[in-house]
Amino acid sequence: MPSRSEVRLSPNVLFILTDQQRWDTVGANGCPLDLTPNLDRMARQGVRFANAFTCQPVCAPARACLQTGKYATKHGVWRNGLRLSREERTLAHYFKDAGYDVGYIGKWHLAQTGKNPVPADLRGGYVDHWQAADLFEFTSHPYETVLFDENNQEVRPEGYRVDATTDLAVDFLRNHTTNPFFLYLSYLEPHHQNDLNRYVAPEGYAERYANAWVPGDLAGRPGDWLSQLPDYYGIIARIDECLGRILGELDRLGLTENTIVFFTSDHGSHFRTRNAEYKRSCHEGSIHVPAVVRGPGLPRGRVVDRLVSLIDFPPTLLDAAGIPVPSVMQGRSTLPLLREEPNLDWPEEVFLQISESEVGRAIRTPRWKYAVFAPEKDGWKDSASGVYVERYLYNLGNDPYERVNLVGRPDHAEIAQQLRERLIARMVAAGEPAPTIVPAKYQVW
Repeated sequence: MPSRSEVRLSPNVLFILTDQQRWDTVGANGCPLDLTPNLDRMARQGVRFANAFTCQPVCAPARACLQTGKYATKHGVWRNGLRLSREERTLAHYFKDAGYDVGYIGKWHLAQTGKNPVPADLRGGYVDHWQAADLFEFTSHPYETVLFDENNQEVRPEGYRVDATTDLAVDFLRNHTTNPFFLYLSYLEPHHQNDLNRYVAPEGYAERYANAWVPGDLAGRPGDWLSQLPDYYGIIARIDECLGRILGELDRLGLTENTIVFFTSDHGSHFRTRNAEYKRSCHEGSIHVPAVVRGPGLPRGRVVDRLVSLIDFPPTLLDAAGIPVPSVMQGRSTLPLLREEPNLDWPEEVFLQISESEVGRAIRTPRWKYAVFAPEKDGWKDSASGVYVERYLYNLGNDPYERVNLVGRPDHAEIAQQLRERLIARMVAAGEPAPTIVPAKYQVW
């Protein structure tokens, strides 16, 4: 255990996770709506990952990946409705072992207690501070926030849920100015409210974005984006205002210079344009997420164009805090990318596992998207398959909105073969057996 003087030299770490936020809602990423001036400012002060992707486009698996640094089939939470094992070591354990106070606020989704409080042994090692709900969208509504504290007592902060969650985070900061802290702030928003089956912006905010800009992958496609985008954009605008409050509080408390702040999302939303849900697909709307980090020892104003995955963020957090990265983590620290180290061996693709809607696997390279699925398997009952069939092939260089599926076309057989081999290699590296992938048959009409 480090001495108290050593502990005080360690940087604080604040990890902010939104739920279901698309990459292209961020001004620094090209959004024309000025939704995120505070996140844009944070990007100028630190590092923006232009090509960050989830490794599992559904809530619980992605969150477990972020806690453990392992792929979903490795940590066992490969779909919603599964509990993270008590034996799994999370970021909280590693930071606690390094002398940090560890706290969690917001949506947990890894205990499967539903509307009931999460018992201490299912909190993933967050032992110092706990104000959370396992299924935040089930315990609360946009203007009725209900979480539970360390003693499993209800916490009911007032106001819009994003504001209420932020209030709890600000209170945490004000009470943790001595020992270093690791705070995991997990917003529910901009996730839709399940029992209302829609996104709910704070009062007056959806009106600001009526008839607003429509991303190219949504325009002209079926789905509910036409009715839902105004609220979705309004939620993100409010999240950014709350981010501004948090950054301002760090300034006021004199914590900014010694606090690493990392902002990202668990997955995106394709607004039911690709399947009957908002995610659970390999498409850019589902998998491309915002990611920005700033803090002591990190570059300022840098943009990383290389492809990175959520699986890389746990080792990055530990590495940035000076904590050894455990060998069980399957991602890698992005600090060498941030520092532009020469001759860096970095993967040229990110790997995805997909569940619930299907048993699927995919890779995304700078130019190509290649995805397979197991038609004989059930996405809720089966975590993997020994046999997959090609399902999608997109040339993102020519078709960034994934309008033309090239899978099975004879003139793309060679690239499909190359991508097939790369996908199998990534599956094996993730701990899966090498599968058989059946080439798609191109239908000639």
